[in-house]
Amino acid sequence: MVVSMLLLSLYNIVDAFWVAGLGSDALAAIGFVFPFYFISLGIANGLGVGGGSAISRRIGAKDKTGAESVAQHTMVIMAVAAVVFTFSLYLSSDRLFVLLGAGSAAPLAAEYAKVIFAGTIFILFANIAYAILRGEGDAKRAMYAMGGASLINIILDPIFIYTFDWGIKGAAWATVLSIAFSSAVMFRWMVIKKDTYVSLNAHIFSRDGDIAREILQVGVPASFEFVSIALMGIVINFIIVAVSSTDGVAICSVGMRVVNIGMTPLIAMSTAVISVSGAAFGAKAFEKIEVAHLYSVKTGLLVALLLSGATYFFAPQIAAIFSYSDASASLAPEIITFLHVMCFFYPAIPLGIFAAAVFQGVGRGKTALAISVLRTVVFNILLVTLFAIGLGWGLPGVWWGMVAGNLLGDAVGYIWVRIYVGNLLRGAAF
Repeated sequence: MVVSMLLLSLYNIVDAFWVAGLGSDALAAIGFVFPFYFISLGIANGLGVGGGSAISRRIGAKDKTGAESVAQHTMVIMAVAAVVFTFSLYLSSDRLFVLLGAGSAAPLAAEYAKVIFAGTIFILFANIAYAILRGEGDAKRAMYAMGGASLINIILDPIFIYTFDWGIKGAAWATVLSIAFSSAVMFRWMVIKKDTYVSLNAHIFSRDGDIAREILQVGVPASFEFVSIALMGIVINFIIVAVSSTDGVAICSVGMRVVNIGMTPLIAMSTAVISVSGAAFGAKAFEKIEVAHLYSVKTGLLVALLLSGATYFFAPQIAAIFSYSDASASLAPEIITFLHVMCFFYPAIPLGIFAAAVFQGVGRGKTALAISVLRTVVFNILLVTLFAIGLGWGLPGVWWGMVAGNLLGDAVGYIWVRIYVGNLLRGAAF
């Protein structure tokens, strides 16, 4: 899990590094497109979680045929989603980014987006196949496929962008082709060689509405967290353009990629909290949930403070990575400012992320989702609007609004889980 997240973060950082040489409009363009790419990841994650959990249950029951039927249904739903997502967004790309305020970056955003949207089928298939492999306990091969895709993307980016002179379209093609390679590898494993426990065979597919509903009942809520984050990104981009320019979107796009790398160890810790909380809840050892939660928060705060310190002191060097060309050099001071403000973002993360992990572990996924939506859609957007527009702080108001929104949302999550765990210990909640 940790390696997979690091690979994904590296993937995004490398893209931004090479695109930075094209100028601030190009960086802004990928910033405008990223929320829609994130929605496609959300769809894939939802179907992967829904299908993966159903597959795991059938594997546990030694029902190989049932597990394969779930995998087939997951892929059919994926194909339908890919067609709808691809055509609706591909055909509206030229107009979409103009409406979102992309300005001079709109043509570049549309150019980049059309390639990404055309590759939606590979994005969905790859991420769902990763989930199926993990669901059958073959996480190692899933990691190999993901690692191969990241390596290919890193190699192709400079070749397509600069050697072939494809510009921002080259970055998109590097992304899509690397994911297509990963998809082809897993397709070979699952369909041609059939050397995975769960294999796919369209010739024996039999439609079952109950299986489809089982996948969607788990998958839709799981994908909604991604969708809510993407919606927040779209709205915040719009606010940034309103109070500043598309350069602000470029700064936010680059800065958040750096922040996401910093969050990786905390996200990895949260997966352990999910497992420990689930096992403790099943054994009715509620005091272990208390210990796991408090220990993770304390450790997470220490990690977050170290991340804050490193980000603050190395902000100029980090900014230099994304402002090395004459076309993007003007972004450096604002990237440094963004990273300095985000130093106050890290310490809030353990409060919310481990609260959500406990709720997921004990089977209260809707509560975890509520905390996420409250933080992203409500507090973030509300406080960004207040600070940037209401108080007239402009672009710095966006950054401080993001910090305040996350702090408030994470604090609510922490209080919520402390009340819940306290009730568990008193026998008042299950």
